[in-house]
Amino acid sequence: MVHYLSERSGLILEGGGMRGVFTCGVLDNLMDRGIRFPYTIGVSAGACNGLSYMSRQRGRGKFSNIDLLEQYRYIGLKQLITKGNIMDFDLLFHDFPERIIPYHYDVLAAAEEHFEMVTTSCQTGKACYFEEKRDPKRVIDIVKASSSLPYVAPISYVDGHPMLDGGIADSIPIGRAEERGYDNNVVVLTRNKGYRKPAKPSTVLPLFYRKYPALRDAIRQRNALYNEQIERVERLEAEGRVIVIRPEQPIVVDRMERNTQKLLDLYNEGYRCAAKIEFVSKL
Repeated sequence: MVHYLSERSGLILEGGGMRGVFTCGVLDNLMDRGIRFPYTIGVSAGACNGLSYMSRQRGRGKFSNIDLLEQYRYIGLKQLITKGNIMDFDLLFHDFPERIIPYHYDVLAAAEEHFEMVTTSCQTGKACYFEEKRDPKRVIDIVKASSSLPYVAPISYVDGHPMLDGGIADSIPIGRAEERGYDNNVVVLTRNKGYRKPAKPSTVLPLFYRKYPALRDAIRQRNALYNEQIERVERLEAEGRVIVIRPEQPIVVDRMERNTQKLLDLYNEGYRCAAKIEFVSKL
């Protein structure tokens, strides 16, 4: 399969928690071949992995999601009880980028390509899109908010506004890419072809987010919106208007997976799937 890179090429990165190691493999393959997109947009885990792609840190996503997971065990009930978050955000968004596997903020700041991260506003229930390259603190605020899963992570703040996981309002932001003029897109998904969320509206427990009725509505409608987006992507794919890179083997990795062998297998599959795409630059 051939994809012709042009000034209108975009790369869209779905989230999916630890299933995002598939995306790590895809992005490492792209970096190994020196393939860059004029525009990249990432949601949740896709935002985290997209940052390493933008800073040209090949292998950083794999190292933090697999190697360091085995060492630090930063996911689980212990973190939820002790820190109020199912993932140790202090470790992930402070210790990792500051000292354990330092993030190259200078490379991000110098990048000519555009990179957006998606969050969901608690106040409006709508998706927010942020592009930040020069302020390291704001970069972390945005990616932390994009990754703050409802119920199992506290509300995060960007510019003083309460935010949660971008996947609530816009899991697959191909529409956003098109709004910005990028209609020659590659979409990286972390589920098998044909996957759909349960059709029924999500239940929002009465004690959660009572101050934010619009957010509660967005959570209820999340499944339906996700399925609409997937159906649109599959339709565009069938028409030859978008290339989709997704897992081909049945997914055995959970959103909060801690089995590092399963994660490594999914990473390797992402690398292999990306390698099947031949990229020809018209830039």
